[in-house]
Amino acid sequence: MADQSTIDANVYIGRWPFRRLPGDAAQALAGRLEEAAISQAWVGALEGLFQRDVAGVNLRLAEECRAAANDRLLAFGTVNPALPDWEDDLRRCHEEHGSAGIRLHPGFHGYRLDDARFASLLAQAAQRGLVVQLVVTMEDERTQHPVFRVPAVDLGPLIELVRQLPVLRLVLLNAFRTMSLDDASRLAAAGRVYFDIATLEGVDRMASLVQQVGQDRVLFGSHFPLFYLESAQLKLRETALPAGVVRAIRHENARRLLE
Repeated sequence: MADQSTIDANVYIGRWPFRRLPGDAAQALAGRLEEAAISQAWVGALEGLFQRDVAGVNLRLAEECRAAANDRLLAFGTVNPALPDWEDDLRRCHEEHGSAGIRLHPGFHGYRLDDARFASLLAQAAQRGLVVQLVVTMEDERTQHPVFRVPAVDLGPLIELVRQLPVLRLVLLNAFRTMSLDDASRLAAAGRVYFDIATLEGVDRMASLVQQVGQDRVLFGSHFPLFYLESAQLKLRETALPAGVVRAIRHENARRLLE
């Protein structure tokens, strides 16, 4: 029987302030992922987008993930380089919580990618061997609260930063509402840049992405619970890509990335 295990690289836990989401507690999330045959999820904290006490957010995330499902939920802590002592938050994620990576939200935290603190964060994370996830958007601009508009992250400065850090492992989440496949191809050529499929829309656009960046740079990501988990799963079922490529996207690429 073919291995159908799935690693979801784009999952969140916690309360979203603008509407109630399913699976917003760790035990409920683990149960929902088990029902959907998700063998492992890389989980960020929604609290991390809004709270200044990043250390507390990351501690709670790590404890909840450990308590809920052993290795099924991997905590990806928040680091905000616009706050004081962000270096200590990075250290705690790595040394105290044993995180495999971190998740960044420049749009919500109010810094640009040409900020020197962001470049320093990438360099330090790469030195520690951490996977860095950069979130380009969180939701469709049409569903954003009218007094809380967050634009998509401008990725223009990123390509040069990636070129300067050949050991950096960078995952772009929710990128394809604003980024073209040509832009993705240029980033992939510049360094070890990976892309999830949560915002990849269109008839078998996943096959087009694979053609542009290579099958080893594409990860399964659902952006659950803000997006429907089934939407990402349907992309795997409906694609014309060969079974071996689908298997790589489903879990092999993510597993190698963690190694």
